[in-house]
Amino acid sequence: MLQYCRQSHRMAKTTSNSNLCPVVNALSVIGERWTLLILRDLFANPSRRFQDFRESLTGCAPNTLSARLKTLESHGLIERRMYEQHPPRLEYMLTEKGRKTAPVLRALRQWGASLRESSDK
Repeated sequence: MLQYCRQSHRMAKTTSNSNLCPVVNALSVIGERWTLLILRDLFANPSRRFQDFRESLTGCAPNTLSARLKTLESHGLIERRMYEQHPPRLEYMLTEKGRKTAPVLRALRQWGASLRESSDK
């Protein structure tokens, strides 16, 4: 059974990550809008370019996408590699740490499917 954490989200801004509720800690890395969908796309395709994400994530502003990619990179979940020098072009890939999010995404996918099934009845 999951143990409930009572720390407020507000404390996340003033407390070191090691003292946070594990759920708050996880959400500080992957809880922003579009982040899980970026990870989903990287599991579906081993490397993605910025434009690939733009096409897949309809409605995600370029500056938001860029910020989410930078956050995932700063937390070590993805890495970027330059594939062309002029003009500079990047591709993004999951790191080993990023691949460890697979069970989270799988659980969300299963839960989402069960929600869809229950709403269809």
